[in-house]
Amino acid sequence: MALSSLFSLSFTSTPCTSLTNRHLFNFHPHLHSSSLQYSSKKREFPLPSVASIPYQPINVDYLEEEFSGHGVTFERLSDSCVAKMTVENGSSVTLMLPSGLITSYKARMWHGGTVELLQTSVLEGEDGSAAIRGGVSPAFNFDSDGEISWSPSTWALKDIRGDSHDTIQVEMVSTDAKDMVEVRYILSLREETLSSELTVSNLKSSSIQMRGGIISHLTVSTPEATFAYGLEGSDFYNRPVFLSNFGIVPPDLSQKRGFGSGQLWGNLGFNGFFPGWDARNQKNGDKGNDSLIESEEMEGEENDNYKNLTEEMSRIYTSAPRDFTIIDRGRRNSVVVGREGFEELYIFSPGSSRESYGMYSFICVGQSAMLKPVTLNPGDAWTGSQHLHNPNL
Repeated sequence: MALSSLFSLSFTSTPCTSLTNRHLFNFHPHLHSSSLQYSSKKREFPLPSVASIPYQPINVDYLEEEFSGHGVTFERLSDSCVAKMTVENGSSVTLMLPSGLITSYKARMWHGGTVELLQTSVLEGEDGSAAIRGGVSPAFNFDSDGEISWSPSTWALKDIRGDSHDTIQVEMVSTDAKDMVEVRYILSLREETLSSELTVSNLKSSSIQMRGGIISHLTVSTPEATFAYGLEGSDFYNRPVFLSNFGIVPPDLSQKRGFGSGQLWGNLGFNGFFPGWDARNQKNGDKGNDSLIESEEMEGEENDNYKNLTEEMSRIYTSAPRDFTIIDRGRRNSVVVGREGFEELYIFSPGSSRESYGMYSFICVGQSAMLKPVTLNPGDAWTGSQHLHNPNL
């Protein structure tokens, strides 16, 4: 068993690791994104899109009229919309619609100011235009009968609840083309915590499997000065880097053996999930991905409770505690990362052989279902969430 984290973190929501035949709605604090960082080669880009994904224009005037008065403001950005959530102590989150990408989470600190906790960069998209990557985003696909059927990429704003004095909750929804798989995505921002919650409902007459995770890029001074506290005793597998539409991965890592030598994953664009996934599923037949863990020897057990993240690392922990702490000694702050519903924890470090406080100065964490997908039978609903807690007040 892993030891508890440096900072005690408890949530009042109902545990949701099991499947039920009803929708589960547990609301949590929400996540805020980071300031954009531009490399010198990209300064002449036009107004950035979000990972080069085309969207239908959003009626910002309608959103202002319909959802005003909850501590949320809206601003048009090309064909997208920027929604900013701000609570009374100054903590704020910036959300892109309809992509669902959180590009900034500024948290109140002990010194009275706010500090950006997320890493977001503007990179060159496939068509040569600027694209925003990083931050926090859900990255999932759903398959049925062994075929990838759908990956949510656009989110419709459904409701905003609460106010800046306590908690602001933004609810979004995404459904497949036949309205048979529904995903509700709820962001909750409190003074000290940002939570991202997903509730998946299977309305099909057959079972579906969900793979992926809630992926967060936490900005740090440098991985050399960054530590993961509380993972001692956790079993892990080393795996290639997990890439989503909004992922940030240094080009040299994506070309290394074991760091991206996988197949393209449908509409979601997963590269390097890990090699041979599809082939192994076909060999295992109805066993699906459950047999992947059983057929492979465990690669290791974490023996360091104060693990330095200076080395390049892409790892999935299968028995990690519900919460652990990322400590950045360079920036003199920390983030407690918590999860519910998800059984796996993904951590990626680009390593410290890069510029401090630069584009690749981040640690990627993901509450995930990568090694073992979540299976939903007809009529089932499943809920999973991530919490980014600020203990620095």
